[in-house]
Amino acid sequence: MTTQRLKFYQVGSFAVGNRLAAPDQRTVQARPDRANALTSGHRACRGCGEALGARFVQDAAARAAEGRLISVNATGCLEVFSTPFPETAWQVPWIHSLFGNAPSVASGVAYALRAKGDTRTRVLGQGGDGGTVDIGFASLSGMFERNDDVLFVCYDNQGYMNTGVQRSGATPPAARTATTPALGPTPGNPFGQGKDAPRIAAAHRIPYVATATIADLHDLEDKVAAAMALHGARYLHVLVPCPLGWGSASAETVKLARLAVDTALFPLYEARGGEVTAVTRLRRQPVPVEQYLRPQKRYRHLFEPGIDTATLDRIQLIADANIAEYGLAPEEGS
Repeated sequence: MTTQRLKFYQVGSFAVGNRLAAPDQRTVQARPDRANALTSGHRACRGCGEALGARFVQDAAARAAEGRLISVNATGCLEVFSTPFPETAWQVPWIHSLFGNAPSVASGVAYALRAKGDTRTRVLGQGGDGGTVDIGFASLSGMFERNDDVLFVCYDNQGYMNTGVQRSGATPPAARTATTPALGPTPGNPFGQGKDAPRIAAAHRIPYVATATIADLHDLEDKVAAAMALHGARYLHVLVPCPLGWGSASAETVKLARLAVDTALFPLYEARGGEVTAVTRLRRQPVPVEQYLRPQKRYRHLFEPGIDTATLDRIQLIADANIAEYGLAPEEGS
């Protein structure tokens, strides 16, 4: 009888059960010798969606690059909790840049590698929605315009969570933040503001743009692999719920990411050369947006002391518009 020594990273999860399958049926995350680009011991909050997303993105990118990967990280939650001086949780070559210049620094690394004649080492830039959609947006657009050979990943937790939960350009309508309080006749973040960063990226007609969430990690890994198979500027926008900023239970992070997709508030798609080439259709009839909003304290003012039906209807219209625009309706019979 043969035995295999295993290290159980996620006791009680499907990953553990996956290790009981035949070796050729296991995913890479179920292997005891799997990579761990962002190792344990960092200081992320319990239930942090960004920590989970970043680990899977880095691991998938490192596999695609056969270990020859350099990561550039903007200032933000991911940088702060992973590298408290003099410690680091990163197991890959990693550079910390300023809040607003990570895309430019990543482009500089790519040009330096090219100048050295290194055609094998790949570059990955990353930041939160504050450093990507707001402060770093100009340098990101420049990276796209030049078609620099960089994959840039935005971990979108819909606010400046590291500095006090202020509004960002990715904060959704009606959400309460420190700078969009639940006060006045229209509480929370105003409707009609912010940026649709993936669509703006696609408008640059770069080789690859995609959206993903931590609710489907295989989909996330597949999109990283698809991006790494190409050269030029590529962009991945990943929804990573934040229990602290969203006022949600730490155990519901993945559930909320899934509900964002199932309500169609966060459509999943891929775009190549500026054209949407693939979408993930809803598995069943759309979930009402109320089921997604209720568990989040940043939307409490929509339900207490009474239900704000008018605002809920406006948010539902956004989800319905996404279904129509991206063709997300489930297939007949589902």
